[in-house]
Amino acid sequence: MNKEKAIRVINASMGREECDLKIKNANVVDVYTGTIFSADIYIKDGVFAGFDGERKAKEEIDAKGQYVVPGFIDGHCHIESSHLSPSEFSDAVVPCGTTTVIADPHEICNVSGLDAMKYMLSSAKDAPLNIFYMFPSCVPATPFEHSGAILNAAEIETIIDNEKILGLGEMMNYPGIIYADDTVMDKLECAYKRGKNIDGHVPSIQGQGLDAYIAAGITTDHECETPEELREKVRKGMYVLLRQGTACKNVLQLLPGVDDTNYKRCLFCTDDRQPQSIIREGHINYGVSLAVKAGLDPVKAISAASLNAAECFGLKDRGAIAPGKKADFFITDSLEELKPSMVFIEGRKAAENGKIILKAPHVEPIGVAGMMNVKDLSLDTFRLELKSDEARIIEIIPGGVVTGSGRDTVKRDENNLWVHDESKDVLKITVIERHHGTGFYASGLIRGYGMKHGAVGTSIAHDSHNLIIIGDNDEDMLAVAKKLVELGGGITMFKDGKELSSHRLEIAGLMTDDSLDEVVKCLDQMHEIADKELEVSKNIDPFMTLCFMALPVIPELKITDCGLFDVTTFSFTDISL
Repeated sequence: MNKEKAIRVINASMGREECDLKIKNANVVDVYTGTIFSADIYIKDGVFAGFDGERKAKEEIDAKGQYVVPGFIDGHCHIESSHLSPSEFSDAVVPCGTTTVIADPHEICNVSGLDAMKYMLSSAKDAPLNIFYMFPSCVPATPFEHSGAILNAAEIETIIDNEKILGLGEMMNYPGIIYADDTVMDKLECAYKRGKNIDGHVPSIQGQGLDAYIAAGITTDHECETPEELREKVRKGMYVLLRQGTACKNVLQLLPGVDDTNYKRCLFCTDDRQPQSIIREGHINYGVSLAVKAGLDPVKAISAASLNAAECFGLKDRGAIAPGKKADFFITDSLEELKPSMVFIEGRKAAENGKIILKAPHVEPIGVAGMMNVKDLSLDTFRLELKSDEARIIEIIPGGVVTGSGRDTVKRDENNLWVHDESKDVLKITVIERHHGTGFYASGLIRGYGMKHGAVGTSIAHDSHNLIIIGDNDEDMLAVAKKLVELGGGITMFKDGKELSSHRLEIAGLMTDDSLDEVVKCLDQMHEIADKELEVSKNIDPFMTLCFMALPVIPELKITDCGLFDVTTFSFTDISL
């Protein structure tokens, strides 16, 4: 708001100037008082000008008694997890009633560093969706793998003053906080000096350790696991985010901890939400609907998804339907099943009946396209030498990203190389560094994927996003690796040397400018092929499961380009027993 705009809005509020839009016969969800009231709503220059009264408007829409709800705010998300560019992501989530997101681009920044941050900012500039960012605090996420970039305080200082950057992203380095590591504290100082937020990532930490973590100025956490943990974190001053992603779903398990005394400190977020989940279930509106159906008062749930989030991140211009606030809202006929019939951003109709109207412009992915620098790919890359017939095995645990640590008897050939045993569900898994052509790669063994013959690979491998490939034979695994390089990143599957299907992710190997519908159609076909042609276990998602097998901060065993990693001891371990 500036002086000239304020004068126009004041004049419109007083009836001295024509409003742009009138929404008549509305049931307004009032997140300030926790009530619903009937009114006509007036809008001028993209903000709410007032209710009822004698005012003229250029356009009039009859809500016919439907509910008018403040636009939803996603308190923490990774746009990259949608496989969509920020422009296409805007087109995908706005029809769901999401009008603002707080995104942490640590996935793409782990690939392309500051170039990635600049691309994400430029993509957000003209998108109808209000996209704000938290500057990634953990690039790389750990020192146990090779990522594409290193972002320390010096790099943060160059860009954190951008008005679209609200603070520092999720601080996953809990030990670095409680032991006041200099490098970590230098990053926090970038936020301290500007009074900007610092997001948290601190599952299952309680008591003195949690006190120290919060004392560092960390204000949010989206990794809460129990109602008791939620209550403690709120009591100690944190905002807790109720997460409904695709892999991690916490809304229903945390809901018993939400009550009249603490709901104002709760937000909603998606964190990682896959494209199929968005198109079939929704976005933030899905998590809110789940909470309402489970017994949370609808207005309190809506407040958590709008006003609470706005207050948490200092977005004083939005989050409610009230004079002077940004006219971001949607119209729906139910507060239990929150499906918008119309969505408005700054008073302009942005979507109707699930279809985008205000499409975001395409932004050229400068500095982040085709990020593939892989050295010396050959069959030798995939050969796994074992010292004994007993080996450690990564155990897939369906329904999450945690793995187990198993062991099994394996076959070896005359050169002590692993040989696939068709009687056992044990496959080879290989991670290959793809950012700097270092030639680093490592292989391990994994159980629970179920594939009978062939190979699957992707350039999405949290958090450093090297190539990760699973298979039962080296020839198909090599073909997968070469195809991923040719694509500039993506997902692909091979069997008997034949390409079964591929999904191109040309932006940093993580995202595409294809539409949501196109991406979902492609992934649906790939899931069907993985099921019927490769016979991947029906208990897991063949691609998402693979993406998390290289994440060395989630127990118990993981594989990086540096070797097999035991997360319980935070050290590398030998495959052979």
